[in-house]
Amino acid sequence: MADPLETWALDREIVLVRLLDHPRRKVFAAWMDPEALAQWYGPAGLAIETHEADIRAGGHWRFDMVGAFEGSEQRFPNLMRYLEIVPDERIVVDYGTPDPEDPDRFRMTVTFDEQADGKTVLTMRQLHPSPERRRAVIDFGAVGYGLQTLDGLAGWLDR
Repeated sequence: MADPLETWALDREIVLVRLLDHPRRKVFAAWMDPEALAQWYGPAGLAIETHEADIRAGGHWRFDMVGAFEGSEQRFPNLMRYLEIVPDERIVVDYGTPDPEDPDRFRMTVTFDEQADGKTVLTMRQLHPSPERRRAVIDFGAVGYGLQTLDGLAGWLDR
């Protein structure tokens, strides 16, 4: 049986796109530097605490998203396993929790397309394991949180 993350299906995909006023080399570099990622990655109001960062094909980034909710600190463990990195063009990761059997992990592909005016179109595609899981993360707020992440990237690049 084929790995569901190896096939494409519109009913399992979320696509976010952002035009950034920076050359793709600079935008791509923001994804490759763990210190930079910790400053801009994630939804508004959540901090990133990196535990391990080996950002290369075959490497991984293990981190927590940390924030206060209803008066107490909440931690959301994350693990990105880097499958493919093509400098200034594409990053492909398996994304989920640190649990090696995480049934909800998804494939994320980020592409960087430089325009004639020097701006970059960043496209972030999430391919979820099932239509039901896609619906669950949309209902949870994945689209809004993803757009907040891209806002964070834009703000970091504009500094």
